Amino acid sequence: MINKAKLHEIIFEADTRMGKLFDVILLWFIIASVVTVIIDSVEPIHNRHQNLLYVLEWIFTIVFTIEYAMRLWVVKKPLKYATSFFGIIDLLSILPTYISIFVAGTQYLLVIRALRLLRVFRILKLVKFTREGMHILLALRKSLYRIGIFLAFVLTLVTILGSTMYVIEGSVNSKFADIPTSIYWAIVTLTTVGYGDITPVTSAGQFLAAVIMLLGYSIIAVPTGIVSAELTRSAISTNTHNCRTCGHSFHEDNARHCLVCGASLYLDESE
Repeated sequence: MINKAKLHEIIFEADTRMGKLFDVILLWFIIASVVTVIIDSVEPIHNRHQNLLYVLEWIFTIVFTIEYAMRLWVVKKPLKYATSFFGIIDLLSILPTYISIFVAGTQYLLVIRALRLLRVFRILKLVKFTREGMHILLALRKSLYRIGIFLAFVLTLVTILGSTMYVIEGSVNSKFADIPTSIYWAIVTLTTVGYGDITPVTSAGQFLAAVIMLLGYSIIAVPTGIVSAELTRSAISTNTHNCRTCGHSFHEDNARHCLVCGASLYLDESE
């Protein structure tokens, strides 16, 4: 009978010989699948090797499906893992191929291609192989609340600025036809994208546009500063242990138990 605890160690851990071998094999499958997606988008290659690429894609899909099923089987809380970041990425890496079975016909061709592009997100699983990636994910997770507040402030600001521009330009400039269009212009200007499809013509409007442009340079730096500060705080040495109970992956090198649920991270203490 297969030992679920041992299989969990092989699949989720990277500090054992079998775990490293599993990760290396999986890594090559991920790279191969991404390369297949890329070359399948080249029309001459697709027309010439369509059957081969189709077979390869199903091979990769079956392999990743088995891997996904094994991950759900070995964890103590499958739903917890399925709804985690990497669990969702694992699911998205196999769903498009199965969906393409039911979505057929020329009129749906663009939809199918759009869904198949989701397979590129398999490459995000490479984050599990680098400690730097773990630090970035941890910093982003801790920054979400403050970034959310920042985005709420920005949305409020562009609503006010867009409405103000509508009052200034609306009566003389047909491009500022309504407040939503003016808010769109404010977002484009504040983020310094500047498409140029909508431009103010009055002196007051041009002055406000210049103020928003200058304001944009300072606002763009805020989320970068928030994440950078968290990166500095979270720059701790972490190990690769994945909790079998809750799936938490960020633990310090000397941690013996999960930071979130307190479960043991090592087989010799819990099995």
